[in-house]
Amino acid sequence: MAAYDSSIPFFKSVSGAVAAGQTLRLRVCLPRAFGVFSCVFVIRRDGGYEDFRAMAWEDTDGTDEWWYLDLTLQDPGLYFYRFQYETPWGVSHLGRHKYAFSGDIYGTENWVLNVYDPAFKTPDRFKGRTFYQVFPDRFSRSGQPKVNVPGDRVMHENTLETPVYEPDETGEFRCNDYYGGDLKGITEKLPYLKDLGVGILYLNPVAEAHSNHRYNTADYKKVDPLLGTEEDFKTLCDEAHKLDILVVFDGVYSHTGDDSVYFNRYGRYPNPGAYQSEKSPYYRWYSFGKDRDHYAAWWGIRSLPEVNEEEKSYLDFITGEGGVLDYWFGLGADGVRLDVADELPDDFLDALRTAVKRGGDRLIVGEVWENAVTKISHGGRRRYFDGRQLDGVMNYPFKNAILSFALGGDAERCMYELRETADAYPPEAMHACMNVLGTHDTARVLSVLTGTDYDRKSRVLQAHVYHTEAQLTEAKQRLKLAVTLNFFLPGLPAIYYGDEAGMTGGKDPLNRGFYPWGREDRELVDFYRWIGRIRMAMPVLKDGGFYPLSAAMGCVAYLRYKPGEKRLAVIANRNEEEIEYALNPDMHGMWNVNDDAPVSESVRVPAMTAVILVD
Repeated sequence: MAAYDSSIPFFKSVSGAVAAGQTLRLRVCLPRAFGVFSCVFVIRRDGGYEDFRAMAWEDTDGTDEWWYLDLTLQDPGLYFYRFQYETPWGVSHLGRHKYAFSGDIYGTENWVLNVYDPAFKTPDRFKGRTFYQVFPDRFSRSGQPKVNVPGDRVMHENTLETPVYEPDETGEFRCNDYYGGDLKGITEKLPYLKDLGVGILYLNPVAEAHSNHRYNTADYKKVDPLLGTEEDFKTLCDEAHKLDILVVFDGVYSHTGDDSVYFNRYGRYPNPGAYQSEKSPYYRWYSFGKDRDHYAAWWGIRSLPEVNEEEKSYLDFITGEGGVLDYWFGLGADGVRLDVADELPDDFLDALRTAVKRGGDRLIVGEVWENAVTKISHGGRRRYFDGRQLDGVMNYPFKNAILSFALGGDAERCMYELRETADAYPPEAMHACMNVLGTHDTARVLSVLTGTDYDRKSRVLQAHVYHTEAQLTEAKQRLKLAVTLNFFLPGLPAIYYGDEAGMTGGKDPLNRGFYPWGREDRELVDFYRWIGRIRMAMPVLKDGGFYPLSAAMGCVAYLRYKPGEKRLAVIANRNEEEIEYALNPDMHGMWNVNDDAPVSESVRVPAMTAVILVD
């Protein structure tokens, strides 16, 4: 038996994060031969001092003995803990090995315990749903004529053309090529999304901006004319709601565009912006140096001047009554995804949550690439999940664990990374996270699963990567395994538009091609539809617990369980050979969804396949 394993209820009676005021029992198992006469629980609150608490002797089987402690922590926060025991030979420590939840006398890592506010609640109406992310210019075009198109925008006539990926003659990469996708086109495809099992439509920015990605906002309170009108956005939300699809828009609040109403560097807009005059009402939003050409820019990108998010006039403009958030929610949106949420200060996030929640049960998902509980930025540990800021985050740790495993990584490492996230996040936050496998910021997942390393290639080289049929066939099998793992973990799985159709491509902008209507990979589309319907039929996925079953020898298995609901288990075999997986006795008789047949004492799992079992 392990000395301690935080994933086993015998050792830690409450799985994962713990509510403030909740009591949990902790146990350690030590060899009787050690002659232990004292065992101590050592805990430290983040930024504080270590606290030593004596554990009580509980029992022995003659070989091992158990020590326990009942722990109740009243103050929400992040805690780190280990164990210490004393024998006739001195004091020893029981810690965690890196990439393991079990502990032994050679472990040097602390365990992490997140204590959260029990009042923290996230919107129930979002739980159990599936996200679908749309890059508006590249999904579907209605055929509506485009009028008054600014002269600096280049329109693709053929949707088969590759996005422009090279700089222009001045050496600048402008992102000014457009395919003409629009809001009416998205509305027309809502029945397709519904049939796919989608319950949340997430739109990359739709506010007016002078680039195809629209992360350089030009006017926060205006729909970009190439996409349509306010009425088109309202219609999209209304029609989505009729199909029980919720709509989330992209909020970009750490910077604006330099070519905007607010900065107006090029004089496109009639009234003076901050770049032109200190008398501009927007001047205090920005930080200038010795002259107007020296200003703070997001990651040094001159076209994206940073804003001072804590400047009162800006904060009121975004979060105040009648502000930007109210504008988009007033048009029918149900939630907001925050671009670079880890670059937004706490005061801004606090005010934003107040604004979002004052009008209803709306969702706030932040872009955070690391573990959101242990994340440090803005000079300290972030408090995204203290009940005053975010509901969930984009779950990149899950993505990294799953794709690494599908590409041949260790099963043990995969499960460790899944557990590390699930154990750290409050359950309410975990069930509100957006579990991505690919986004507009990453290479296409199918291309990644060919084994191609896009991080080490220039855009030109990425544009000329060629995948053989054999590579794509193997990558599709890996994709099905990865999607199955992702769809049934805690949280809200996300599909990046076109991944279900077999789209390939490198990183930005090559991951932003036009959806291949009429040329989809039907096998993949049918697979996504099949797995989406399974997900919709399982209420346990809304807020059921996550229980690892095993992780070894290229196989990862877990169970989703909630009293009163049907259970669901996933067994993922990443090996190149079929395996026979032995089941726990309480799983005998579950239904193998893949084979449409019951299982007995074991289940056959084909090579590079994930099997789904349900009650």
